[in-house]
Amino acid sequence: MNIGLIAHDSKKKLMQNFCIAYRGILSKHTLYATGTTGRLIEEVTNLSIHKYLAGHLGGEQQIGAQIEHNEIDLMVFLRDPHQPKSHEPDVGYIVRLCDMHNIPLATNLATAELLIKSLDRGDMEWREMYK
Repeated sequence: MNIGLIAHDSKKKLMQNFCIAYRGILSKHTLYATGTTGRLIEEVTNLSIHKYLAGHLGGEQQIGAQIEHNEIDLMVFLRDPHQPKSHEPDVGYIVRLCDMHNIPLATNLATAELLIKSLDRGDMEWREMYK
């Protein structure tokens, strides 16, 4: 499965810790991330991640294009609900795309853990029908 990973600046450390904790599961899948998030995850996990541009430089649109082409099966976007900075990716854009294309999306740690565990159990196999 193809997994997209994005994190606002204040959530990047949380994303790193999430990927460390679930490295075994994530290593079985193809990972895509915006540039800085992907680099930070690689540094602590040694996972292979296809890195796009930084979110504010177009990485968000690059992952969005993958969603539109049904090339992402699960999306984790750890967002700052309080005050995302103007240079950070627009969560609304990704949420709309995931809703339009029926892509499971986590915007917080609790949901991300549920989705990753369900992926590991095989509960996401229904996504194969959409390809």
